[in-house]
Amino acid sequence: MRDDLTKTWQWQSAEGLPYLTCSLLEQWPHGFFTQPFYPRTPEDLSKILEPSADVYRVKQVHGNRVLSPDEIRQELPQEGFPSADGIVTNLQKQSIWVASADCTPVLIGDAVTGNIAAVHAGWRGTAKRIVPEAIARLQTWGSEMENLRIAMGPAISGEVYQVSDEVAGEVVASLFQKEQIDSLQGILNPLKKIANPPILPDPEPGKVRLDVRRINQLQLEQLGIKAQQISIAPYCTYQSPSHFFSHRRSPERKVQWSGIVRI
Repeated sequence: MRDDLTKTWQWQSAEGLPYLTCSLLEQWPHGFFTQPFYPRTPEDLSKILEPSADVYRVKQVHGNRVLSPDEIRQELPQEGFPSADGIVTNLQKQSIWVASADCTPVLIGDAVTGNIAAVHAGWRGTAKRIVPEAIARLQTWGSEMENLRIAMGPAISGEVYQVSDEVAGEVVASLFQKEQIDSLQGILNPLKKIANPPILPDPEPGKVRLDVRRINQLQLEQLGIKAQQISIAPYCTYQSPSHFFSHRRSPERKVQWSGIVRI
């Protein structure tokens, strides 16, 4: 599996610095940029992907709000960058960006319409189904599920991400209808037993290890998206200090940026 992912994910170089691309998104200029690019902004980084593109970003708040560039522009005069955690666009030469450290950056492209999305999916946003929200917006512009290509960038891996049972339960609940939830352990235990489980044991009582990217993958599969349409970067932000910032590893509030351009 890791060999397949290594072929799907490629290291690129810009100005001697490394960033990642995913072959699923090869028809769009895109990049998951690394910490050596800090403190450069999306306005600067976008020039690496498409110098003439207009750049859009939001104030990320760990929610499930998704905006278009038009909506971002409408709110800019009042409050600076509007609060949201996803951006979608169906217009050419628009570059959309999200920031992350341990949270999951998700870039999405529609191979037929060319429309794109960029999503910041931490555990709170994942619990609120931020990625399906972004896909729902793409569907209003004619996207079909089988045409989507989804790349989840570097994030903290499940093997090291310790959370409380309660946090894990809140995230896992996003995979169930309310009437299916009988108890906390009633939803956690079944997911410990599936292939590539998103819930892993932890030696500390009341704690588990949580794979947020795997939860997002399961949400997508529930929508009918096939496994071959999704790729998860084989890199952990916590375990790769030379390439990625990690808020769990360090108190520094620094981030890396991920972006994609509609061409």
